[in-house]
Amino acid sequence: MTIKVIIVDDQAMVRAGFAALLAAQTDIDVVGDAPDGRQGVEVSRRTHPDVVLMDVRMPEMDGLEAARRLLDPPPGVTHRPKVLMLTTFDVDDYVYEALRAGASGFLLKDAPPADLISAVRVVAAGEALLAPSVTRRLIADFARQRPAARRGPSLRLNGLTPRETEVLELIARGLSNQEIAGSLVLAEQTVKTHIGRVLAKLGLRDRAQAVIFAYESGLVSPGGR
Repeated sequence: MTIKVIIVDDQAMVRAGFAALLAAQTDIDVVGDAPDGRQGVEVSRRTHPDVVLMDVRMPEMDGLEAARRLLDPPPGVTHRPKVLMLTTFDVDDYVYEALRAGASGFLLKDAPPADLISAVRVVAAGEALLAPSVTRRLIADFARQRPAARRGPSLRLNGLTPRETEVLELIARGLSNQEIAGSLVLAEQTVKTHIGRVLAKLGLRDRAQAVIFAYESGLVSPGGR
């Protein structure tokens, strides 16, 4: 299947460069672009993309508010694209709130072209993508500013098996499926099955939300092992 993408960024050269790079891929079709979040929402509602590449900082409407509108649409709007946030800095106040809003991940704008292409495919497939530096900042920021928010979700952990709890903890540590399989001495397909069950039981959209949940519930803490 062809992955439909729109690019929302206030810099025309960034939009043109990303569009040229992605359109050169046989499995990706760039179906629109916009210079700010407000127009990005309009273009998305019109073109129904699979993935929205969304800049964090833009005039008129920033990427965070645009992501909220796309991922929690008004009644009658059924299309919910995957949102991949783009940022120039790995330290960004928007990271946590964007993931809470349902964004599937973050990618630094200076990432290699191959990483951008891979990120679109990963997010379109339903996975979450977080640059390691962004993940570390997310965790540190969460621990510093939001310690009181962790208690609420803890009871939901009771519905997980011990193995599923282990898998969730390793997801929160930033391990890939392959690394989790190696750590727990499991087949990678078995890990995927466990992850699917964890997400379903906890009502989570993807790995990004699983990371948030793991820290909010107190299952893991920054710097812990």
